[in-house]
Amino acid sequence: MKLNSRSLFSFGLCTVILGAAVVLAVSHLTSWARENQPAFKVSATPVNRERAGTSYAPVVKKAAPSVVNIFTSRTIKERPQMNPLMNDPFFRQFIPPQYQDNGRERTRKEQSLGSGVIVSPDGYVLTANHVVADADEIKVAIPGEKKEFTARVVGKDPATDVAVLKIQASGLAAITLADSEQLEVGDVVLAIGNPFGLGQSVSMGIVSALGRSGLGFNGYEDFIQTDAAINKGNSGGALVDAEGRLVGINTAIISPSGGNNGIGLAVPINLARSVLERLVSNGKVTRGYLGIMPQDVDAGLARQFHLPDQNGALVGDVVVDSPAALAGLKAGDVIVSINAKEITDANGLRLTASQCLPGSAVNVKLIRNGQPKNFTVTVGELPGFANSSNGPTEAAPDRTMNDALDGVTVGDVDGQIRQQLRLPATVRGAIVTDVNADSNSADAGLRPNDLIVEINRQPVASSDDAVRLCQAARGEQILVKVWRRFDETNAGTRYLSVENTKRVK
Repeated sequence: MKLNSRSLFSFGLCTVILGAAVVLAVSHLTSWARENQPAFKVSATPVNRERAGTSYAPVVKKAAPSVVNIFTSRTIKERPQMNPLMNDPFFRQFIPPQYQDNGRERTRKEQSLGSGVIVSPDGYVLTANHVVADADEIKVAIPGEKKEFTARVVGKDPATDVAVLKIQASGLAAITLADSEQLEVGDVVLAIGNPFGLGQSVSMGIVSALGRSGLGFNGYEDFIQTDAAINKGNSGGALVDAEGRLVGINTAIISPSGGNNGIGLAVPINLARSVLERLVSNGKVTRGYLGIMPQDVDAGLARQFHLPDQNGALVGDVVVDSPAALAGLKAGDVIVSINAKEITDANGLRLTASQCLPGSAVNVKLIRNGQPKNFTVTVGELPGFANSSNGPTEAAPDRTMNDALDGVTVGDVDGQIRQQLRLPATVRGAIVTDVNADSNSADAGLRPNDLIVEINRQPVASSDDAVRLCQAARGEQILVKVWRRFDETNAGTRYLSVENTKRVK
């Protein structure tokens, strides 16, 4: 097709007009769209994080630089099981030597991770003992820095699951330690650590409970319970309060599945600090020792000993020539405070006594025969532990307790029993050979191999005495004092309050 100049002019004019129309249409469309947009309110100002309850970012910024990642490795030695066919020379001849498993010991590297907390600018780090136990090499990494430090173990204390590390550094961001005794249930806490190796993470919760014990994790338990998420890798990390101060070292969870179920446990910082100071100064943890066998006070014992409530720790026995014995404490005393710190149960007494410095003098407030008394005790050093053994012993011919201690059989003590229980020559009584599980005595805690030494504060020298005193017993409760071997090294007396009523069969 041939186009002349007039045609080209007309075509160009049409293009210009069409373009103008498109521009005008788009302009009108944009204007319409702008007029019909929602009326947004936009504010680019950061949240006021200084206002209480708005954000915990200032707390995290304060505490997080003190929380470190810990990486450990250890060598595992294994002796593989030999293929049974290799024991037969007939089959062995068909297998090349290089493929024959000769049962030689092999080694492999096992790596694990955890967390820790810098507690001094010169490089002391608190962590959980199980994070670094048996480790051949320990590396500490500070979040935000690319440098890793090789850590030296200053000391470990499995009894509290606390360990102290040292790295060669200075000017570190050390966390502020709080007084964990000031914590209350309901206080907000943050858990900071390295869960699953993801890197530093923070979870928030409250203090769910205080003084958790008897869980079987450690020898000395006084856990802070929290619902702040604690997972694998958080162990050894920080539990901080709403001001960013360290209140505990995260150590364990209670979970059937192994995942976080909202029950996390932390060692209170006061206990961890006590361990740290002794490890740093002495290279070991020395614990205070009073030399008593404490037990909890139940409702029956509270009535028997004329106590206002069930608080305190009942002295079941006092070790001969121990600090408590030298100070004048006796079996039957109920300790209610040490150095003005309230004692509510036997576990609290053990914890408080253990944290007293050996050689120091402490004030012990107790109740004796319903009257308050004060004693000054010079604390000793706790002896080493021994493995427990609670094997059964053979007993002498039995006699049945027909009345007050219904369901209990007793016998006289002979030479064999004395040898098996390692009874001191001065201890006399009636040996318990059987306790009916469905009896008041079983409910009170009486068990076979206990030696009944007193009934209602009257001495028992034989099974005849035990039966006679039981027949004469009156009142709703019977106070029974027994001598018991707790383990290979510990033995002593304790009190039991037994219901003096016949059970309906």
